[in-house]
Amino acid sequence: MKKRSGFYPRVRVRGGGAGAVSQAGGVLLVETVRRTGLDAALSTALERWCKPRAVHDPGKVLLDLALTVALGGDCLSDVAMLRAEPDLFGPVASDPTVSRLVDTLAAAGPRALAAVRQARAEVHERVRKLAGGAAPNAAGQVVVDIDGVLVQAHSEKQDAAATWKKTFGHHPLFAFVDHGPDGSGEPVAGLLRPGNAGSNTASDHIAIAQQSLAHLPKKHRRGRRTLIRTDSADGTHDFLNWLTQRGRWLSYSVGMVITDAIHQAVLLVPASAWTPATEPDGNIRDGAWVAELADDVLKGRPKGMRLIVRKERPHPGAQLRITDADGMRITCFATNTTGAPIATLEQRHRQRARAEDRIRAARATGLRNLPPHDTAQNQIRLEIVQIALDLLAWMPMLALTGETRRWEPRRLRFRLLSAAAQIVTTARRRYLRFARHWPWTDVITDALARLEALPNPG
Repeated sequence: MKKRSGFYPRVRVRGGGAGAVSQAGGVLLVETVRRTGLDAALSTALERWCKPRAVHDPGKVLLDLALTVALGGDCLSDVAMLRAEPDLFGPVASDPTVSRLVDTLAAAGPRALAAVRQARAEVHERVRKLAGGAAPNAAGQVVVDIDGVLVQAHSEKQDAAATWKKTFGHHPLFAFVDHGPDGSGEPVAGLLRPGNAGSNTASDHIAIAQQSLAHLPKKHRRGRRTLIRTDSADGTHDFLNWLTQRGRWLSYSVGMVITDAIHQAVLLVPASAWTPATEPDGNIRDGAWVAELADDVLKGRPKGMRLIVRKERPHPGAQLRITDADGMRITCFATNTTGAPIATLEQRHRQRARAEDRIRAARATGLRNLPPHDTAQNQIRLEIVQIALDLLAWMPMLALTGETRRWEPRRLRFRLLSAAAQIVTTARRRYLRFARHWPWTDVITDALARLEALPNPG
């Protein structure tokens, strides 16, 4: 019998190596920062909080934290992995300096948040121009998806409370711009809330919608060039009234709770009024139909609102709800869009499910927990998470092609960002040499070439 030596090759380990760089793929994010002008924008925005004779620029410190989160870091002290690679990430502040900046920005409250958000908004517009207007959909609209996410707390933190899922923590609201099926999405607003905040609190949804609109270019705040899309948790009268009052500027597609009135109206819809539902490719979806409700069920509803219902055969083993009818699963949404077939509008509303992908990406990018104790500090943490998500959305948008543009943060980290390289200095220039055998080296080098071809921010 052959002597067994184990499943893996045995190597001898020694310290004292030189020239190797870990997390070398992070150069993709560094170059994205440079080409989008995010570094200059944040430096200018946070200039008032830069102390005299300070060694580290507050904008650089905040960016270092965002890069740490984008690379998989979980807390402020994880910035040490950037500090260990000065050739790639430059001088990085010490842990006490980082903590002091977060405390300073938290103490400044709304002023600091407004400054960071304004800087991000300016860069968002620049990125869209660099990407050739990637954010609007085929109809020329920017689609903003609003959704909540539960963040668990494992210790007593300010505003942490019992959630509707019987957990303990916070319940922030997020708004994401949908990049469609060929991309991911970028956050445009984040609102930190206590864990016991309601899923259908109209004032919170109005606030997050206002933040989102403030983040978008002015041209998308008129002529219904922005679509606000939410699930049934947001279908409250106050929120719908607010959207309706801005009907000249906004389109909306809002999920609705199946009330008894809607349930009874569905039972009265004749068979001839049901239209087959469609798939994104335009094909008819088997076992699903849509219809529009009118007359009495719209009494007391905002003017111009349309109610569209969908019925479908439940999946094998699915349990029907009391609001379902005739053995069919019933869902409903409201919209103010006209001039399009109801099957197209219903299929557009179902694409809101992509917001769940954005939430999953956010959980994998620093939103698994909120480490600080105070709410003001955690709101700064929320902004850092959004900057990290920005970078993880902008880099694929500007530098990747095909299937790689749809890679989520975990895959980007495993295949691109965590790649190691050798740093070589030749003729007073530094070069990163990625391993020839690494399967995604060509993806990294091609992406860097595309980023370097972009114009420098003016």
